[in-house]
Amino acid sequence: MLTNLLKIIIPTALAFLVGLSITPVATHFFFKYKMWKKYSRSIDATAPDFQKIHNEKEELNTPRVGGIIIWVSVILVVFLYYLVSILFPHSEIIKMNFISRDQTFIPLFTLILGSLIGLSDDLIQIYGKGRFAHDDKSWRNWKVLLIFILSLFIAIWFFDKLGMSSIHIPFGGEFNLGILFIPFFILVTLATFSGGVIDGLDGLSGGVLVSVFTAYALIAYAGNQINIAAFCGVLAGATLAFLWFNIPPARFYMGETGIMGLTITLATLAFLTDSVLVLPIVAMPLLLSSLSVILQILSKKLRNGKRIFRLAPLHHHFEALGWPSYKVTMRFWVLSIMFAIIGVIFFVISK
Repeated sequence: MLTNLLKIIIPTALAFLVGLSITPVATHFFFKYKMWKKYSRSIDATAPDFQKIHNEKEELNTPRVGGIIIWVSVILVVFLYYLVSILFPHSEIIKMNFISRDQTFIPLFTLILGSLIGLSDDLIQIYGKGRFAHDDKSWRNWKVLLIFILSLFIAIWFFDKLGMSSIHIPFGGEFNLGILFIPFFILVTLATFSGGVIDGLDGLSGGVLVSVFTAYALIAYAGNQINIAAFCGVLAGATLAFLWFNIPPARFYMGETGIMGLTITLATLAFLTDSVLVLPIVAMPLLLSSLSVILQILSKKLRNGKRIFRLAPLHHHFEALGWPSYKVTMRFWVLSIMFAIIGVIFFVISK
């Protein structure tokens, strides 16, 4: 038991320290190459409530690729563990290595590829010109298509190579989906990715995702998937290092290179831990943010432009009501911790 705990705690702490260590160099690079958006959202967003809360000067002078710190930290920790296991192939050291083909290769691959897709999106909005640089509807559709293709590949791998075709129903056992497992996996991945709209306030997405990945470390540990638990811990530690510098006033934003890779990886981890139906509880702030956008769009289309919320996503609605951004952020953190705890307890008792 102690070995398993150390196997989780040590790489988690190491990811946090690595993230803190590389941030000064990364920050210098971000500012040297002016890695922030060149076009403000306010060009297209004319709602009075949006104009009231939007800080255009801050948006156009703050790097938006801070998520690089998260996934680079994860890669460095993984590489360090792999290197140590090769140089010192002793039994005790091998036991502490959490890199395994059956548990951590797939989420690591998902994180890297998803983050690189997100980075390409960030670079287009930083250095590009034309409609794609403005993140118009056509480019957003392309992003969804890329996520669809990636999730399709992973779903087929799960179904064909790992033999996964069922999901766990809390208190009800396994439910076999057969070939429908593949579209279900894609749907969950796209839904989780849509929760990335939560990345809109300093410290908001980072704080929420730390709670979510910590919860999944506990879920994996409860399911005796120690390597996955350690990997979730590494994600939480690296995200916590990012959050250290993202607390208001943010030194940089997470950007798509962070939020895209993390949300897609989160969906993959939910399936690997057989807890996909617990994901909406653990990631409730992501779910609420995504639903607020969907409901706002439907309301405008079906009710002649009438809105449900002052603004969407949900965190901007509270800002429009007059809540300071730091209050919105910290209350979302509190809700995230509460739902993470509820989700873990629910998973344990429903097995």
